[in-house]
Amino acid sequence: MKILRRVSDLRGVISENRGFVPTMGALHEGHLALVQRSVEECDITIVSLFVNPTQFGPNEDFERYPRDERRDAELVESVGADILFAPTVDEIYPRELGTSIHVPEVTELWEGAVRPGHFNGVATVVAKLFNIVRPNRAYFGQKDFQQCAVIKRMVEDLNMEIKLSFEPTVREKDGLALSSRNRYLSADERSVAPTIYQQLKEQRLQIIEGMTPSSCCENAIRRLSEVGFIVDYFAYVDNATLRPLDVLADSSSLICAAKIGKTRLIDNIQI
Repeated sequence: MKILRRVSDLRGVISENRGFVPTMGALHEGHLALVQRSVEECDITIVSLFVNPTQFGPNEDFERYPRDERRDAELVESVGADILFAPTVDEIYPRELGTSIHVPEVTELWEGAVRPGHFNGVATVVAKLFNIVRPNRAYFGQKDFQQCAVIKRMVEDLNMEIKLSFEPTVREKDGLALSSRNRYLSADERSVAPTIYQQLKEQRLQIIEGMTPSSCCENAIRRLSEVGFIVDYFAYVDNATLRPLDVLADSSSLICAAKIGKTRLIDNIQI
Protein backbone atom coordinates (compact mmCIF):
# COMPACT_ATOMS: atom_id res chain seq x y z
CA MET A 1 0.00 0.00 0.00
CA LYS A 2 1.22 3.49 -0.87
CA ILE A 3 0.91 6.45 1.49
CA LEU A 4 0.48 9.72 -0.42
CA ARG A 5 0.38 13.21 1.09
CA ARG A 6 0.15 15.70 -1.77
CA VAL A 7 -2.71 16.41 -4.13
CA SER A 8 -0.32 16.14 -7.06
CA ASP A 9 0.66 12.61 -5.99
CA LEU A 10 -2.82 11.34 -6.85
CA ARG A 11 -2.76 12.71 -10.40
CA GLY A 12 -0.67 9.77 -11.54
CA VAL A 13 -3.11 7.17 -10.20
CA ILE A 14 -4.84 5.62 -13.20
CA SER A 15 -7.90 3.39 -12.88
CA GLU A 16 -11.26 3.19 -14.61
CA ASN A 17 -12.95 1.93 -11.46
CA ARG A 18 -11.60 3.55 -8.33
CA GLY A 19 -13.28 3.34 -4.94
CA PHE A 20 -12.92 5.95 -2.23
CA VAL A 21 -13.46 5.80 1.53
CA PRO A 22 -13.06 9.21 3.23
CA THR A 23 -12.23 9.02 6.94
CA MET A 24 -10.91 11.14 9.79
CA GLY A 25 -8.89 8.24 11.17
CA ALA A 26 -9.26 6.56 14.57
CA LEU A 27 -10.50 3.66 12.50
CA HIS A 28 -12.75 0.84 13.69
CA GLU A 29 -14.54 -2.14 12.16
CA GLY A 30 -17.17 0.13 10.64
CA HIS A 31 -14.55 1.94 8.56
CA LEU A 32 -12.90 -1.33 7.62
CA ALA A 33 -16.22 -2.72 6.37
CA LEU A 34 -16.41 0.25 3.97
CA VAL A 35 -12.87 -0.41 2.75
CA GLN A 36 -13.64 -4.09 2.27
CA ARG A 37 -16.74 -3.27 0.22
CA SER A 38 -14.69 -0.96 -1.99
CA VAL A 39 -12.01 -3.62 -2.45
CA GLU A 40 -14.71 -6.07 -3.54
CA GLU A 41 -16.28 -3.69 -6.06
CA CYS A 42 -13.42 -1.57 -7.40
CA ASP A 43 -10.05 -2.02 -9.09
CA ILE A 44 -8.28 0.44 -6.79
CA THR A 45 -9.33 1.52 -3.29
CA ILE A 46 -8.17 4.86 -1.91
CA VAL A 47 -8.73 5.74 1.75
CA SER A 48 -8.27 9.30 2.98
CA LEU A 49 -7.08 10.09 6.49
CA PHE A 50 -7.78 13.73 7.29
CA VAL A 51 -9.14 15.32 10.47
CA ASN A 52 -11.04 18.18 8.89
CA PRO A 53 -10.90 21.32 11.04
CA THR A 54 -13.72 23.12 9.21
CA GLN A 55 -16.39 20.71 10.43
CA PHE A 56 -15.55 21.23 14.12
CA GLY A 57 -17.07 24.04 16.13
CA PRO A 58 -15.03 26.24 18.50
CA ASN A 59 -15.99 24.21 21.59
CA GLU A 60 -15.75 20.77 20.00
CA ASP A 61 -13.07 18.10 20.13
CA PHE A 62 -10.80 18.90 17.16
CA GLU A 63 -7.64 19.10 19.25
CA ARG A 64 -8.29 15.91 21.22
CA TYR A 65 -9.78 13.91 18.36
CA PRO A 66 -7.78 10.63 18.37
CA ARG A 67 -4.95 10.42 15.83
CA ASP A 68 -2.76 7.38 15.16
CA GLU A 69 -1.68 7.27 11.52
CA ARG A 70 0.55 4.22 11.86
CA ARG A 71 -2.23 2.11 13.37
CA ASP A 72 -4.78 3.32 10.83
CA ALA A 73 -2.41 2.63 7.93
CA GLU A 74 -1.83 -0.91 9.14
CA LEU A 75 -5.57 -1.51 9.47
CA VAL A 76 -6.55 -0.34 6.01
CA GLU A 77 -3.64 -2.18 4.43
CA SER A 78 -4.74 -5.38 6.19
CA VAL A 79 -8.12 -5.28 4.42
CA GLY A 80 -6.74 -4.51 0.98
CA ALA A 81 -6.57 -0.74 0.50
CA ASP A 82 -4.19 0.31 -2.28
CA ILE A 83 -3.55 3.94 -1.32
CA LEU A 84 -3.79 5.93 1.91
CA PHE A 85 -4.09 9.66 1.23
CA ALA A 86 -2.97 11.51 4.37
CA PRO A 87 -2.60 15.22 3.58
CA THR A 88 -1.83 18.11 5.92
CA VAL A 89 -4.37 20.83 6.63
CA ASP A 90 -2.35 23.26 4.49
CA GLU A 91 -2.43 20.83 1.57
CA ILE A 92 -6.24 20.72 1.63
CA TYR A 93 -6.77 24.36 2.59
CA PRO A 94 -3.93 26.43 1.07
CA ARG A 95 -5.96 29.63 1.57
CA GLU A 96 -7.39 30.70 4.90
CA LEU A 97 -10.59 31.96 3.28
CA GLY A 98 -11.34 29.56 0.44
CA THR A 99 -14.49 28.57 -1.40
CA SER A 100 -17.07 26.69 0.66
CA ILE A 101 -20.20 24.71 -0.17
CA HIS A 102 -23.58 25.09 1.49
CA VAL A 103 -26.23 22.42 0.90
CA PRO A 104 -29.69 23.83 1.70
CA GLU A 105 -32.69 22.21 3.38
CA VAL A 106 -31.15 18.95 4.60
CA THR A 107 -28.58 20.84 6.72
CA GLU A 108 -31.03 23.09 8.56
CA LEU A 109 -32.26 20.81 11.36
CA TRP A 110 -30.79 18.32 13.84
CA GLU A 111 -26.99 18.23 13.52
CA GLY A 112 -27.11 21.41 11.45
CA ALA A 113 -28.99 23.26 14.19
CA VAL A 114 -26.91 21.89 17.07
CA ARG A 115 -23.56 22.31 15.25
CA PRO A 116 -23.80 25.49 13.13
CA GLY A 117 -21.46 25.42 10.13
CA HIS A 118 -20.69 21.73 10.56
CA PHE A 119 -22.21 20.62 7.28
CA ASN A 120 -20.60 23.45 5.32
CA GLY A 121 -17.29 21.99 6.48
CA VAL A 122 -18.38 18.44 5.63
CA ALA A 123 -19.71 19.29 2.16
CA THR A 124 -16.68 21.38 1.29
CA VAL A 125 -14.07 18.83 2.31
CA VAL A 126 -15.92 15.94 0.67
CA ALA A 127 -16.26 17.91 -2.57
CA LYS A 128 -12.55 18.75 -2.47
CA LEU A 129 -11.62 15.13 -1.82
CA PHE A 130 -13.89 13.98 -4.64
CA ASN A 131 -12.10 16.38 -7.00
CA ILE A 132 -8.69 15.23 -5.79
CA VAL A 133 -9.34 11.47 -5.78
CA ARG A 134 -11.80 11.41 -8.73
CA PRO A 135 -13.56 8.23 -7.58
CA ASN A 136 -16.15 6.26 -9.47
CA ARG A 137 -17.63 5.06 -6.20
CA ALA A 138 -17.53 6.47 -2.68
CA TYR A 139 -18.48 4.67 0.52
CA PHE A 140 -20.04 6.08 3.70
CA GLY A 141 -21.56 4.58 6.85
CA GLN A 142 -25.26 5.00 7.58
CA LYS A 143 -24.54 5.83 11.24
CA ASP A 144 -23.91 9.39 10.04
CA PHE A 145 -27.43 9.53 8.64
CA GLN A 146 -27.76 13.25 8.05
CA GLN A 147 -24.25 13.46 6.60
CA CYS A 148 -25.24 10.82 4.04
CA ALA A 149 -28.30 12.88 3.09
CA VAL A 150 -26.17 16.02 2.71
CA ILE A 151 -23.59 14.29 0.51
CA LYS A 152 -26.32 12.67 -1.60
CA ARG A 153 -27.97 16.05 -2.18
CA MET A 154 -24.65 17.70 -3.02
CA VAL A 155 -23.74 15.01 -5.56
CA GLU A 156 -27.17 15.29 -7.20
CA ASP A 157 -27.26 19.10 -7.25
CA LEU A 158 -23.72 19.47 -8.62
CA ASN A 159 -24.08 16.65 -11.18
CA MET A 160 -21.11 14.75 -9.81
CA GLU A 161 -20.63 11.45 -11.64
CA ILE A 162 -20.02 9.40 -8.50
CA LYS A 163 -21.95 6.38 -7.31
CA LEU A 164 -22.57 6.65 -3.58
CA SER A 165 -22.80 3.59 -1.37
CA PHE A 166 -24.25 4.01 2.13
CA GLU A 167 -23.38 0.92 4.15
CA PRO A 168 -25.20 -0.44 7.25
CA THR A 169 -24.06 0.66 10.69
CA VAL A 170 -21.65 -1.77 12.35
CA ARG A 171 -22.46 -2.38 16.01
CA GLU A 172 -21.07 -3.90 19.16
CA LYS A 173 -22.81 -7.04 20.43
CA ASP A 174 -24.95 -4.93 22.77
CA GLY A 175 -26.09 -2.67 19.92
CA LEU A 176 -23.87 0.36 20.44
CA ALA A 177 -22.97 1.85 17.07
CA LEU A 178 -19.23 1.80 16.47
CA SER A 179 -17.74 5.29 16.64
CA SER A 180 -14.27 6.74 17.00
CA ARG A 181 -15.61 8.71 19.97
CA ASN A 182 -16.68 5.61 21.91
CA ARG A 183 -13.16 5.52 23.35
CA TYR A 184 -14.03 8.66 25.33
CA LEU A 185 -16.64 6.74 27.36
CA SER A 186 -15.95 5.75 30.95
CA ALA A 187 -16.90 2.24 32.07
CA ASP A 188 -20.15 3.49 33.60
CA GLU A 189 -21.01 5.56 30.54
CA ARG A 190 -20.23 2.64 28.24
CA SER A 191 -22.67 0.46 30.20
CA VAL A 192 -25.61 2.79 29.49
CA ALA A 193 -24.59 3.90 25.98
CA PRO A 194 -26.53 1.06 24.25
CA THR A 195 -29.76 2.56 25.63
CA ILE A 196 -29.87 4.81 22.55
CA TYR A 197 -30.17 1.87 20.18
CA GLN A 198 -32.58 0.12 22.54
CA GLN A 199 -34.86 3.12 22.42
CA LEU A 200 -34.57 3.42 18.63
CA LYS A 201 -35.68 -0.20 18.28
CA GLU A 202 -38.46 0.11 20.87
CA GLN A 203 -39.92 3.32 19.43
CA ARG A 204 -39.67 1.97 15.88
CA LEU A 205 -41.90 -0.92 16.92
CA GLN A 206 -44.33 1.44 18.67
CA ILE A 207 -44.64 3.64 15.57
CA ILE A 208 -45.25 0.63 13.34
CA GLU A 209 -47.94 -0.57 15.76
CA GLY A 210 -49.76 2.77 15.53
CA MET A 211 -48.48 5.07 18.27
CA THR A 212 -47.96 8.65 17.16
CA PRO A 213 -44.30 9.40 16.41
CA SER A 214 -44.31 12.54 18.56
CA SER A 215 -45.40 10.51 21.60
CA CYS A 216 -42.76 7.87 20.86
CA CYS A 217 -40.03 10.49 20.62
CA GLU A 218 -41.13 12.10 23.88
CA ASN A 219 -41.05 8.72 25.60
CA ALA A 220 -37.55 8.01 24.30
CA ILE A 221 -36.22 11.39 25.43
CA ARG A 222 -37.64 10.83 28.91
CA ARG A 223 -36.14 7.35 29.21
CA LEU A 224 -32.74 8.42 27.94
CA SER A 225 -32.74 11.33 30.37
CA GLU A 226 -33.54 8.96 33.23
CA VAL A 227 -30.30 7.01 32.64
CA GLY A 228 -28.14 10.13 32.40
CA PHE A 229 -28.24 11.33 28.79
CA ILE A 230 -28.64 14.94 27.76
CA VAL A 231 -30.66 14.56 24.56
CA ASP A 232 -30.14 16.99 21.67
CA TYR A 233 -32.89 15.37 19.62
CA PHE A 234 -34.83 12.16 19.14
CA ALA A 235 -36.95 12.56 16.02
CA TYR A 236 -38.88 10.76 13.30
CA VAL A 237 -37.95 12.18 9.91
CA ASP A 238 -38.29 11.84 6.16
CA ASN A 239 -35.15 10.24 4.71
CA ALA A 240 -34.82 12.68 1.81
CA THR A 241 -35.72 16.04 3.35
CA LEU A 242 -34.91 15.36 7.04
CA ARG A 243 -38.18 17.10 7.92
CA PRO A 244 -40.02 15.74 10.97
CA LEU A 245 -43.01 13.45 10.41
CA ASP A 246 -45.95 12.74 12.70
CA VAL A 247 -47.52 9.87 10.78
CA LEU A 248 -46.02 6.58 9.64
CA ALA A 249 -44.48 7.03 6.20
CA ASP A 250 -42.37 5.18 3.69
CA SER A 251 -38.68 6.08 3.48
CA SER A 252 -38.41 7.36 7.04
CA SER A 253 -36.12 6.97 10.04
CA LEU A 254 -35.75 7.63 13.73
CA ILE A 255 -32.65 9.67 14.52
CA CYS A 256 -31.01 10.52 17.83
CA ALA A 257 -28.14 12.54 19.24
CA ALA A 258 -27.43 12.54 22.95
CA LYS A 259 -24.57 13.26 25.31
CA ILE A 260 -23.44 11.05 28.16
CA GLY A 261 -20.74 12.63 30.29
CA LYS A 262 -18.53 14.50 27.81
CA THR A 263 -19.22 12.16 24.89
CA ARG A 264 -21.82 12.90 22.24
CA LEU A 265 -23.29 9.89 20.44
CA ILE A 266 -25.49 9.71 17.33
CA ASP A 267 -27.51 6.82 15.92
CA ASN A 268 -30.51 6.08 13.76
CA ILE A 269 -32.78 3.29 12.57
CA GLN A 270 -34.81 2.88 9.39
CA ILE A 271 -38.56 2.42 9.82
